[in-house]
Formats: sequence, C-alpha cells, structure tokens
Amino acid sequence: MKNIDIEGLVDYLKNFVTDERWDRFQSVIEHRTRYLTVVLEDIYQSHNISAALRSCECFGVQDVHIIEQKYEFEVNSQIEMGSSKWLTIHKHKSKHNSSAKCIQSLRKKGYKIIATSPNVNDSDLYDLNIDQKTALIYGTELEGLSNEVCEMADGFMKIPMFGFTESFNISVTVALSLQYLTNKLRESNIKWQLSKREKNEVLFNWLKTSIKNSEKIIKFYNQKDTIK
Repeated sequence: MKNIDIEGLVDYLKNFVTDERWDRFQSVIEHRTRYLTVVLEDIYQSHNISAALRSCECFGVQDVHIIEQKYEFEVNSQIEMGSSKWLTIHKHKSKHNSSAKCIQSLRKKGYKIIATSPNVNDSDLYDLNIDQKTALIYGTELEGLSNEVCEMADGFMKIPMFGFTESFNISVTVALSLQYLTNKLRESNIKWQLSKREKNEVLFNWLKTSIKNSEKIIKFYNQKDTIK
C-alpha cells in the first residue's frame, strides 16, 4: 500500500458510510494497538479460534497471526460474531517450519516472543514485562505449543491457577491475558497506539468492508485525476 494515496482514499470513502459509523470508526481506531500481537499455532477447534479472535478484537489487538502447519484456519461465525473483518489476520502456512518463519518475521519487526504454557516456571501473567513489543503465542489445549516455538521463544508466561485442573480453555487464556496486558499497556507511558499511517491503513480496510461495491468506488477514485 506504499504507493496508494491512503489518506486521500480514506477521506473519500468515509462519504459512503453513515456519520454514525464513521464516528464509531474514529473512536475505535484510537484504542487499536500493534504493540501486542497474538499468534495462534495450529488451533484446530473452530470455536476456540473464533472466540480468541473475538477477544483480540474486543481488547483492541489489531494483528493476529495464524500458524497453519497441521490444521487449516476455520472460524465459527456464530462465535466470532464478525470480529475477524475488523482484524488484520496474517496466515503462516508452508510445507515446513511455518512456526519458525512466523517467529522470524515477528522478530524482524521488533517483537519479543512469549510462549504461553501452564507447565513452566517462568513469568506469571501479572509479572510479565512489556517494555518491548510483545507477541503472545498460544497452542492447543491437547498438544500445547510445538517444540519449535518453545525453543525459539524469548520467554514463557502462565496464568496463576489454584485449582486441580491443569489449564484454562485456550480461548479463555487469550481473553484473560489480553484483558490484563492491554489494561496494563493503556495505563503505562508506552507509546502503544497506531501511527497515523497505520490508522489510515486500518480505516481503509474497515471502510472497504463496510461499503458495497467498494472496489469500483476505489477504482473511480484512482482514475479521477486522469479524467479530463
């Protein structure tokens, strides 16, 4: 999108949605962040992945990375409630090393890699340091995270538990950790908000999602300066 007049397009496209919807977009975008991102590794239960996406959207985490090494990404529309259309979803699917490639990509963007697991003696959720951009990786309840992820992680995080059961449902784990960490982030002095460019890119995608025949409207906008 580097060569697109993204700000001009957003300004143009907002005329095709109601004032109420545009005001809502403006309000929500101010709470969006890429400082925290969520990575879901081979979550094969559609209800779990759908609930996790819904939590990401509700807590303002814009980017979700889906690793599809063994299982394909599938959502349950009755659970995700349309949340995925407001998120930026990155799929990582290759014949080999999808998890490693995802982690390498995130590291290049400055993320610290935190693997979530109930079986480690590392940071409790409430002690996790977020002084750097952080990617939280979640695996399935049955299999957990792959050895590859555990070996490449910069650290581990668990949610304190006091009962007999070993772990929370994966979607509950995502919700609990994001509720705490996003609140901690918003109360800090960390610059966690999207940049102006990032806001416009996200708004552009939201507008496209909301406008019927948006591609034709965008094509007309891009051609209008050449029409004499």
